[in-house]
Amino acid sequence: MSINVYELVTNRIIEQLENNIIPWEKPWSGTIDGAFNRVSKKPYSILNQMLLKYNGEYATFKQWQELGGHIRKAEKSEIIVFWKMYPIKEKQDDGTEIIKTIPLLKYINVFHISQVDGVEPLKQKVTHDIEPIEKAEKILNDYWNRENITIEHVKGDKAFYSPMFDKIQLPLFEQFKQSEEYYSTAFHESVHSTMKTSRCNRQEDRKGKVVSFGSEEYSKEELVAEVGSAQLMNIVGIETTKSFRNSTAYIQSWLKVLRNDNKFIVSASSKAEKAVNYILGNQ
Repeated sequence: MSINVYELVTNRIIEQLENNIIPWEKPWSGTIDGAFNRVSKKPYSILNQMLLKYNGEYATFKQWQELGGHIRKAEKSEIIVFWKMYPIKEKQDDGTEIIKTIPLLKYINVFHISQVDGVEPLKQKVTHDIEPIEKAEKILNDYWNRENITIEHVKGDKAFYSPMFDKIQLPLFEQFKQSEEYYSTAFHESVHSTMKTSRCNRQEDRKGKVVSFGSEEYSKEELVAEVGSAQLMNIVGIETTKSFRNSTAYIQSWLKVLRNDNKFIVSASSKAEKAVNYILGNQ
């Protein structure tokens, strides 16, 4: 029986939520705080950061062996996923054949350095050359100015992005109890703004559909914004307590969505990564 990689991914996310862990609020800022491959030194993708249990160094069984390491007996592997392109023949109406490539989600097993004997952890130098709040301001203002997005700060309790007017409305800065909460909200709405056709084109996903509160389309877009905002917060190096995020209702709402669609988290995290790169100007 073939393994459904989407189910493996979704079950891992569900397991974390059931243990009151919000996987998209993990630190993903690369080799200092997040999970990365020991050989390439590159941080894993957003989705893989959510799947892996620990920060720091991971590698495959073979990679650890080549580094002189030995996986301890009875240690269990974790999975990371990746897209692999496969060529397929497609017959045309005129009888000719063309070769198309389709992406298939695959996985490999990896082990954390804490499961390995014979290899010393890399020494990592933590540097913060920019004050976190200043860095948050720069990311937001650079993106808003580059895209000519209208920003309105209005006294009240509403924060939203309007696709029709390409406008982000936020409460006044001084209304937030913590400055970090302001940036978290601003990042969330900024990720929403990447849905525009001329940006990351998630509006195509919604074409012809009424996107109502609680619908699948609404939930998917909200998860894109949640994951994207959390990643930007960690890139900047600031965090929020977000105690309300750990409420039973919040966790149960995501569990319901994920149990109904095992491709949901893969799709949303991929879109969030694209949105974050767009905001940072890394397209």
